[in-house]
Amino acid sequence: MDFSPSPRAQDYFTRADEFITRRVLPELPGYLEAARAEPWTVPPVVETLKAEARAAGLWNLFLPDDRFGPGLSNTDYAPIAELTGRAMPLAPEVFNCNAPDTGNAEVLVHYGSEAQQEQWLAPLLAGEIRSAFCMTEPAVASSDASNMAATAVIDGDEVVINGTKWWSTGIGHPDCKFVIFMGLTDPEAHKYRRHSMVLVPTDAPGVEIGRMLPVFGYYDEPYGHGEVSFTDVRLPVDAIIAGPGRGFEIAQGRLGPGRVHHCMRAIGLAEMALEFACRRSLDRVAFGKPLANLGGNRERIAEARLAIDQARLLVLRTAWLLDQYGVAGARNEVSQIKAVVPRMACDVIDMAIQIHGGAGVSDVFPLAEAYAGARALRLADGPDEVHLGMVARAELKKYAEPGQ
Repeated sequence: MDFSPSPRAQDYFTRADEFITRRVLPELPGYLEAARAEPWTVPPVVETLKAEARAAGLWNLFLPDDRFGPGLSNTDYAPIAELTGRAMPLAPEVFNCNAPDTGNAEVLVHYGSEAQQEQWLAPLLAGEIRSAFCMTEPAVASSDASNMAATAVIDGDEVVINGTKWWSTGIGHPDCKFVIFMGLTDPEAHKYRRHSMVLVPTDAPGVEIGRMLPVFGYYDEPYGHGEVSFTDVRLPVDAIIAGPGRGFEIAQGRLGPGRVHHCMRAIGLAEMALEFACRRSLDRVAFGKPLANLGGNRERIAEARLAIDQARLLVLRTAWLLDQYGVAGARNEVSQIKAVVPRMACDVIDMAIQIHGGAGVSDVFPLAEAYAGARALRLADGPDEVHLGMVARAELKKYAEPGQ
């Protein structure tokens, strides 16, 4: 098991690091200010940086398929995803590596028809449009997908969609032109063959984008996490991805690499917070001493370094397993990282906030918003409890007697 980058991967990492340092980080404060001043518009600097990144070849780095980008493996892309986590939320979009577009692109690459790829994948990979993923519902516990109440029912040569979704990340973006909707198609089928995924244009009759949901008061503009209602939305049956009843299969395939991306970005966020904590603890003086020399702060900083490095190794191992054996060969490890990394990031960011005192929970520093993002990640793509349950099941299976 070797995590060392190839010369080609190291070149992409070095160039991405340089681009983020030279171009993205200096623009980040202005971008955030502009996004909050006009929340659901795209600050002009975004298109400028996207054009520069694309010209530099730093584009669609997340796809292992070299038909659509450099073809970096999960192991090679993971450290680059971490770099983007240090400049959230601007860096991922600049490289056209922003969730949920990345997951939706992977779905279309692996399961989309030629027509679906031409209509939706091509402009998505060109950075011309954005997308959203509509799975979570307000009326049911959506961590159990079998609870899903929204429907995608076949009616002749059409599929009819009804239901309400929320926490649909990206739906507030002005360039969001389609969503991938998951709904119940056949309640009598096997439980893993009941649901379908459907490509739904956001301007289709019957689609209504409602309120944007705050995360601890943050709206993550211009992307947003919104509520979307679907009322008798009629689409051609060929809008269904890979045919009826394959929603669960597609969801499982989508979430493996995506969780590596989420976790590496969260590690980047934690690294950013640790840097802020170190600088603050050295520069700030209380009771005649730097904060680093007070109240066990040295030990807290050391523990943060240990936790970040341990989490990174676990994610890199998972990325390597995905490259070698696919999602099925890394299912347990994918759940491990999803349970470990967001909690680690929350702990490190919380430590940094504490060292910053009142300023840490203000908008003077990026720590409060970083904490909001890390805390939300403990719920996104399955809450901690679901992933810990999967890890426990795999562990107990090693020792269970037949029938246990």
